[in-house]
Amino acid sequence: MTSSHTAAPSLEGLVKSALHRSWWLLLLRGIIAVAFGVATFVWPGISLVSLILVYGIYAVADGILALIAAIRGGGVAPRWWLALGGIASLVAGGLAFVWPGLTALVLVYLIGFWSIMRGVLEIVGAIRLRKEIPNEWSLGLAGALSVIFGLILVFAPGAGAMGLLWLIAAWAVLFGLLLIWVAFRVRKLAKA
Repeated sequence: MTSSHTAAPSLEGLVKSALHRSWWLLLLRGIIAVAFGVATFVWPGISLVSLILVYGIYAVADGILALIAAIRGGGVAPRWWLALGGIASLVAGGLAFVWPGLTALVLVYLIGFWSIMRGVLEIVGAIRLRKEIPNEWSLGLAGALSVIFGLILVFAPGAGAMGLLWLIAAWAVLFGLLLIWVAFRVRKLAKA
């Protein structure tokens, strides 16, 4: 007598499946970051209140997409780092909306600390995913870029508003491009 026994999916298969289902969320986060950066380059003369509101929109959108990715991740891969990053983005975006009259210095610190926290969580995520995605350096690089950006803002807050705008725009474009790169790598990995 023979039994029809189907093998349970492997941990690697579950992780690949979960990552493949969510690759487009990484892509959207990257596109939103690039769009935010390009908009900041195109309109450098925006007022501080406008910058705060645009930043708030970006942070909330990034937070929502990160939380969706954490929830939709499925499988057994740890996603707490993604959920924490999403919550941090929502809090930072919410603060920007609640107090739009923040001074430039407070805004610099808010963005700086948010970037450091978010970057550390992206690095943790890259370390966690290194076993599932071979040579996964781009997510870690995106996190390192965020940490460096945040440290510059925290330790050199006296930079002029225009310098801050250019720095924010450059960070957003680079961070977004790295997330887009990760999204396509994850999509390609799932097809393999």
